[in-house]
Amino acid sequence: MGCSIVCSKCQSDANLKGLRDRRVIGLLGPMVISRHYYYCPDCGHGAVPRDQTLQLDGARQTPAAKEVIALTGAVDSFGEAADALLTKLTGVRVSESTVRRVTETIGEQIGQAQDSCEEFGPPTEWLWHKDVEGKTVGYVSVDATGLRMQGLNGAKADGRMISVGMVYNPIPDEKSRRAQPKHPNPPWQARYVTALNGLDELADPLRRQAGQVGMDKAQRWIAISDGGAGLEDFLLVNFPRVEAVILDFYHASEYLGEIGRAWHPGDEKGSKEWTARWAHDLKHAGGAAVLGRLKELATQNPPSGVREPLQAAITYFENQVHRMDYPTYREKGWHIGSGPIESACKSVIGARMKQAGMRWGTDGADTIGHIRALFRGETGQWDAFFSHN
Repeated sequence: MGCSIVCSKCQSDANLKGLRDRRVIGLLGPMVISRHYYYCPDCGHGAVPRDQTLQLDGARQTPAAKEVIALTGAVDSFGEAADALLTKLTGVRVSESTVRRVTETIGEQIGQAQDSCEEFGPPTEWLWHKDVEGKTVGYVSVDATGLRMQGLNGAKADGRMISVGMVYNPIPDEKSRRAQPKHPNPPWQARYVTALNGLDELADPLRRQAGQVGMDKAQRWIAISDGGAGLEDFLLVNFPRVEAVILDFYHASEYLGEIGRAWHPGDEKGSKEWTARWAHDLKHAGGAAVLGRLKELATQNPPSGVREPLQAAITYFENQVHRMDYPTYREKGWHIGSGPIESACKSVIGARMKQAGMRWGTDGADTIGHIRALFRGETGQWDAFFSHN
């Protein structure tokens, strides 16, 4: 008995022409799938509905195999993923180029989904931890890290900066400030996004991640960054409820460290003691007080080797002093260090993309950044993306 379906192109009848075999790679290795093939005599279009049901596209891998291949390609180099991880963990054997292609394709899909304002999984409202005043606080931060790049045909190319953004819910040391005080180990929560083409590309995805975790429900928003150009403006424009864009305390302290090393050349102990005293004052008296002392120091004819780092510190403090009220920040129980975003740059980007000898093309760097951000983010994001796709 004949059988037909409606042709998806011309809406005529497409007739069943029998079974067609297709070789694919699944989690258990290579296999052959027999599917019904339909042909439309009016427009010449062929169709295999079973492929759509099984989510088989033009690639040879099943969706589950592609996920595992992409996972290994996100974790380690494409060569290691193909030669060691895949074969050892799953028995799947594919080439290095296949791992690269599948991983970069998934990364591209993640980026396209972000550009299309798609969200991975249902909204999940975080239980925001509290500051000393008992108000819940949501944190946001951005930074950038460098990548080695490669031009066409292996030619040398200038490095690029890739931006990393995160929303996070750091755990207070004091149990009384935790959203779940009776929970012995509340989870560390963070979501990441990356962009190779500047901060503007980071804006929408980062805001959507904040919205999906219920950052609007946090009573206070705090931003932390180093003194990078444009970061403060980016944070204030895209997160207008931010009460303070705090300058990372350790970036500011490093300027004091430069003075200490110049003041005590060859004397590591003396340099550390000098820096520790000034850093203590910065933390407990604030940037304005230390800036005043630095200016006073400059009028006291310091050693010639000290003058350059001293002037550099004065200039830096003058530009950033409005973000250096560390006594007030600490009194409120706010974080003053950019450790989380610096750690994100290392774990999201550095651990995978800055291995020895690695250089990246523009498209590859962008797509691997996306897949790394998803992989390193909050538990459940990875599964939500793959279940949706």
